[in-house]
Amino acid sequence: MSNLAFLSLIFTVFISTSNAISQCNGPCKTLNDCDGQLICINGKCNDDPDVGTNICKNSPPSVPSPINTCRPSGTVNCNGIHPIYRCSPPVTSSTPAQLTLNDFSKGGDGGGPSSCDGQYHDNNERIVALSTGWFAGRSRCGKMIRIRANNGRTVTAKVVDECDSTTGCDEEHAYQSPCKNNIVDGSIAVWRGLGLNTDDGIVPVTWSMV
Repeated sequence: MSNLAFLSLIFTVFISTSNAISQCNGPCKTLNDCDGQLICINGKCNDDPDVGTNICKNSPPSVPSPINTCRPSGTVNCNGIHPIYRCSPPVTSSTPAQLTLNDFSKGGDGGGPSSCDGQYHDNNERIVALSTGWFAGRSRCGKMIRIRANNGRTVTAKVVDECDSTTGCDEEHAYQSPCKNNIVDGSIAVWRGLGLNTDDGIVPVTWSMV
């Protein structure tokens, strides 16, 4: 490539980039950098207060993803050393979780009766226990949640119990270790509704309030 052709290419690129048009909140240096009736204010394209446009004000604000600040509050020696949690990750419209299998009937691996109503439950019901943070001090008792599996299938289930993330290894908890802080502990009816194999034991899902 000749020097003249090279300089011509650089000039073309410079002209095309310098004429780039910015939208709302886009970077700018002069009025010509902004699209339509937008003007350059403090280095960003925005509505012209003299004209009274509301182009940028009507643009939906971006919603930042919630930050997971949940950390262990200690450890417990229960079938090995396990972290204990009094919190869970933030609940969103698609909250990542681990689905486990629970037997809510009397004598099942769920231990004592359900925290919400003091009753045992038929496993043909679509019911769940939630980790301590998500259980939120019984505030989600009786509430319905929607669970989505990676195969695309969804079910709704009722919250009836807590999957305790703070303690374990006693009769009430069927001598099991504390739950992790991201557990949706579902009945076999939940697993069947999602078309999942209970032999897997634990599978990733997402959930939200109905």
